[in-house]
Amino acid sequence: MYFCGISGEPPQDPVISAKSGHVYERRLILKYITDNGTEPLTGDKLEESDLLTIKANPKAAAPRPPTATSIPSLLHTLQNEWDALVLETFALRQQYNNTRQELSYALYAQDAASRVIARLVRERDAAREALSNVQATFGVTSAPANGGDVDMAEDGGEAAPQEGVLPKEIVDEIDKTQQALSAMRKKRKVPAGYTSVAGVKTFTAKHTIPSLHSPSPTGINSIALSRLNPGQFVTGGNDKIVQLYDRGTDKVLATLKGHTKRVNQVAFREREGDHTLVLSAGADKIAKIWAHDEASGEYQPRATIRTHKSDLTGVVVHPTSTLVMLSSLDRTYSLHTLSDFAQVYHSTPSEDPFTAIDVHPDGALLALGTPTSKIQICDVRSGEVAAYITPPEATTGPFSINTLSFSENGYHLLAPDSLSSVAVWDLRKMKAAHSIALGESFKVSKVLYDWSAHYLGVAGNEGVRLYAHKTWEELIRFDDVADVTDIVFGEEGREIWATSGREVRIWGVPE
Repeated sequence: MYFCGISGEPPQDPVISAKSGHVYERRLILKYITDNGTEPLTGDKLEESDLLTIKANPKAAAPRPPTATSIPSLLHTLQNEWDALVLETFALRQQYNNTRQELSYALYAQDAASRVIARLVRERDAAREALSNVQATFGVTSAPANGGDVDMAEDGGEAAPQEGVLPKEIVDEIDKTQQALSAMRKKRKVPAGYTSVAGVKTFTAKHTIPSLHSPSPTGINSIALSRLNPGQFVTGGNDKIVQLYDRGTDKVLATLKGHTKRVNQVAFREREGDHTLVLSAGADKIAKIWAHDEASGEYQPRATIRTHKSDLTGVVVHPTSTLVMLSSLDRTYSLHTLSDFAQVYHSTPSEDPFTAIDVHPDGALLALGTPTSKIQICDVRSGEVAAYITPPEATTGPFSINTLSFSENGYHLLAPDSLSSVAVWDLRKMKAAHSIALGESFKVSKVLYDWSAHYLGVAGNEGVRLYAHKTWEELIRFDDVADVTDIVFGEEGREIWATSGREVRIWGVPE
């Protein structure tokens, strides 16, 4: 029996020093030589080549270590291993807790930073509002050159309501526009490439744009198409956001914020040689206006109109392209200029709230829906009620008229005459020319004439239906989409666009 000169244990791979004759464990002596270059017992210089392997009898069993020759020793060894394992587990648990604390601190810091940013944004908005109020106090009504948001408050300065009075220069402009458009309409013919009845009957699904606006609260309430930039459209949703989208690139071009409640209606003001405006009316009693900045390509806030005391239910651009008209549940409507966004008219309170608004294509008449089944036809210039349109009492009980549409020829007005039917009213005789029953389960949400006045669309909880004017033939229906909130006809009547949930669906002539 021989023992390692370093460990004192029987070696598993024994070697002997050619210089001293001492026996060592190979791995131990090699490590010692690497570190020191000498023999541990004699101190003489030693190299790996000086080591000779001892060839033991292969049949001899390796000696058992002295520490493992008894049960107490084995138990002691196991206890040491267990203690080491417990200590390692404790160290890992400490590291885990430290990591959790660091992560919690990082999340807290991120949340605190978000709160600070939100507070700064609120302070910025409050400062802008205070600045606009100061500007209004000193008679400054024009929009700032840097595109800031002018707040047209209800009280004070030139923003005060002018009930029952429309400035003469505005009246003259409306009269001039009416005469020009009326003469033009009489000579106008439908373009040769406009979609025919046969073409409408071939409409098929062309495109679906999903996941617009936020999922909570979900829903798009209104859509408007751009005339100058085909494929671009703006939507207003329950998430308080106005979104500008480009169909060609399938990208959101702008997300316009400022409302604190749902957006009920949106509109474009597009005029050659002037800035494109995006307008919105919300349940937070305000209307927002954004202007397109040619330099940056972005939409900058230009005005906030706060003249009404209840939800705004409609926004429509007057045919002059210089006025915007708002309707509200506070039983009034108002007119504002689109040059300095000043209010030029505020109607006296009516008997009923106004739930919808549309302007005659000549610009002289205004139609207002109410929750009592009545439609008010008002003269825009004088503000007087020219006529009331009411469905026959035998047809239906009271219901809310939330949508209206003048035909482009100016002779007819399309509106619901019950919850599940629509009527075409002849404005020359002030009576219904025809009523279209949609079925008891159909609930009307939107009606619309196309530009040619040859077709009309109806949208509701059971989809979209298109009808021919005069013959009243149902041309096509799209019942694969439910709860449609708004519809709009595309260029040359070749498409029909609809909003449902967070989607925009498009049907049109097959390519």
